[in-house]
Amino acid sequence: MQLMFLENWATFIPQMGNVPVSLPTSGPLYNLVNGNMSVAASWIVLAVAVGLYGLVTISRNARRRARGLSAPPLSITVATVVVAGVAGALLVVVCNLNRGNLVPLSGVPWVLPIVLLLVVAFTLLLGKTRTGRYMYAIGASPEAARRAGIRVQWIRTVAFTLSAFTAGLGGLVFASRLGSISVGYDGSTYVLYAIAAAVIGGASLFGGYGKAVHALLGGVLIAAVVNGLALIGVSTAGEEIATAVVLLAAVTVDSLVRRRGSTKT
Repeated sequence: MQLMFLENWATFIPQMGNVPVSLPTSGPLYNLVNGNMSVAASWIVLAVAVGLYGLVTISRNARRRARGLSAPPLSITVATVVVAGVAGALLVVVCNLNRGNLVPLSGVPWVLPIVLLLVVAFTLLLGKTRTGRYMYAIGASPEAARRAGIRVQWIRTVAFTLSAFTAGLGGLVFASRLGSISVGYDGSTYVLYAIAAAVIGGASLFGGYGKAVHALLGGVLIAAVVNGLALIGVSTAGEEIATAVVLLAAVTVDSLVRRRGSTKT
């Protein structure tokens, strides 16, 4: 009797793992993608974000000029802040349009400011901390970094831990988008999209170069390609082939640029 129970349970576990678990529609995880900020809150968040960006950028360039370092003119800095504000305003206007069919749906999704905060955090980590500079050094040449006294294994562990943390956040966003959680989803396509987004955005597969915003820009391009092909009726296989072609072109350009740089040195 006990042996039969164990056999039945062993055959039930894989089937149970493939059954999606629906998320409660009133929970914060479901509203991560499906929930939206109010119209007023969207504009307030945009104003605060652009104001902080302008304050940080102008003060940083002013400190550089005070120390005798090179910095862009004030007019260029102000123009950059204005362009960022206009781009953000266009995004808020588009998101505030009614996107619903049966039920009115407007407002900026909560996932957008979360993604932007994550990009800012990783940008500061890679560009303003010793750990981030060590990551670039190890990516460029692990042996040279080791000879310079960098604890290569420790920094690699930190890098992979941050990558796993980011992948976990991506899994939460994906579950919120589907409205359910299951281990039966095929993630190979999304692995291709993740690699393609980073490389197409400008990060190097050979290491030593890349920024967090590069992956964001590459992801926007991949989403435009995939959604555009889906709208014109291209099959899933065609979408993957197109993504692979774009990724292959980006890797080829990256390889040629890297080879040209090594030849000059």
